[in-house]
Amino acid sequence: MARRTKLEAQETRNRILDTAEEVFREQGVTSTSLADIADAAGVTRGAIYWHFRNKGDLFAAMLDRVALPMEEMIRRAADESTEDPLSSLRACCVHVLRQAAEDLRCRRVFEILVRKCEYVEELASLSQRVLQCRAEGLEMMARALRNAIRRGQVSRHVNARLAALGLHAYVDGLIYDWMLDPSSFALGREAGALVDQYLDGLRAASVPRLASVPQHVAT
Repeated sequence: MARRTKLEAQETRNRILDTAEEVFREQGVTSTSLADIADAAGVTRGAIYWHFRNKGDLFAAMLDRVALPMEEMIRRAADESTEDPLSSLRACCVHVLRQAAEDLRCRRVFEILVRKCEYVEELASLSQRVLQCRAEGLEMMARALRNAIRRGQVSRHVNARLAALGLHAYVDGLIYDWMLDPSSFALGREAGALVDQYLDGLRAASVPRLASVPQHVAT
């Protein structure tokens, strides 16, 4: 039998990943077996094991197809030589929101991560990877913001670490809220304006005020 070409092997790998997205989304990650994915994709379990060691490896590859382009964008924004770091950071956040709204693959993966994934023992390594990616993303956001502060694009009163935490949570929260009810607002169309609402606050930030402590009067 003729050896499969690299192109055929890549097509099979992509079909397995595409099918996994659909089955994970319908059944949940924990409830889905590799046999389920093989049956739905019309391939043998041997074909799956040819490409992936286990379910966690398959899930990680599925996640990489979405995450890697985003990671490259935030890495460019974090580069200290970037002359307009705030615009680069804005472009990255807008891209993430628009991808979630307009790219079916991204939307499926986000939904699986938020609603259909339980980090049980077989996915323990994946859980660590997700946490590591989050930590690296936050650090790159903070570096981009520190660069923006140095270049006068963001108020010097801004704490870059806290601002990065807030921006990360803001973008994640927008995607989560939109997925709950896509009719509530146009995430893709309004992505730029939504990101600007947050970044405009960083440009105009003033010296933080200490919360006032209520004075209790003894009676």
